[in-house]
Amino acid sequence: MTELREVTAYAVACARPALEIFDQARPEDQRPRAALDAAQTFAAGAERTKLLRDSAWAAHKAAQETRDAGQAAASDGARAAGHACGAAFLHPLANATQVKHILGSAAHAARALELSGGDAAAHLARCETLAGAVVRDVLSRYPSAPAGGGRVGEYLRQLDISLRNSPDRG
Repeated sequence: MTELREVTAYAVACARPALEIFDQARPEDQRPRAALDAAQTFAAGAERTKLLRDSAWAAHKAAQETRDAGQAAASDGARAAGHACGAAFLHPLANATQVKHILGSAAHAARALELSGGDAAAHLARCETLAGAVVRDVLSRYPSAPAGGGRVGEYLRQLDISLRNSPDRG
């Protein structure tokens, strides 16, 4: 549980910069903010409850709605928040798709920043520095990030490779 909290705290920190992008597009919609708050509460020691799952699904619903409305950057911002909640549900099966629970919030936030004219590369570099020994150790237990996923998938694999090959590892 301690490792899940560390991974979730990392995912929240990676997702937060994209929340502003969502908030600018949909200031009345609090679902992504609520997801990040729920994930942060879990990371700080609260129990892993249904609220986390519900918050993740709500953030992903907000992402769908903004995508359908042509607000791609906001959609990725909301998806980053949903993935931050999902980090609390990382499971130990060595499956490449589990890497999305660890790095998905960072990859979607980078895409949101890119689509809104921000610096995705700088965000990924920041996410690399935010990854402490526990996050890197947990990541090392899984196969490399899966293929596919478009631009977000590229960011996911880029960060995955960086964290696995970094001399700061462990």
